[in-house]
Amino acid sequence: MNRRLIYVVGPSGAGKDSLLNWLRAQVPSHLPVAWARRTIDRPGTTDGELHESVTTAQFDALIESQQLAVHWAANEHLYGIRHTELVPLKHGQWVFVNGSRAHLPVAAQQYPGLTVLHITADIEVLRQRLKSRGRETLEAIENRLQRIPPLVVPMGCTLIEIQNNHSLESSGHKLLLELRTLANGAST
Repeated sequence: MNRRLIYVVGPSGAGKDSLLNWLRAQVPSHLPVAWARRTIDRPGTTDGELHESVTTAQFDALIESQQLAVHWAANEHLYGIRHTELVPLKHGQWVFVNGSRAHLPVAAQQYPGLTVLHITADIEVLRQRLKSRGRETLEAIENRLQRIPPLVVPMGCTLIEIQNNHSLESSGHKLLLELRTLANGAST
């Protein structure tokens, strides 16, 4: 059952949100897929990820009351997934979690055999995408690119890797094919 938890990781600029949004619009209705909404201690935006926005104090209270199935800190923010967001796993659905590479070993301990979806792109593609966002200085972008660690997939986990260098549609179709293969393997 845990391999139905699809834990999404990848560097900033790889197009994780764009690719997941494309997939949401394209996934066939017969595939039982759910999308875990993250809880984050930052305000929501109209052009970004739709998440549950909480204060740092509220986030700490969620941890204290054990309402988060997984949680981590990254990029100066706190991220978590409520237990309720993972309930579809109990009903045989696939659940996508936009996670953290650094937290992957902990998530794999909690959900052995999960599927890692690694969305990545070449360094120059990442650089251009980060520049076009206009959120960081050129120095901050270069520092971010230098900090990208290699992906280490925990034992027992399945890996799907999507190189998102070109069109969103091309990468999306590759991802959809990988998911169909994964679903067919789960049903045998």
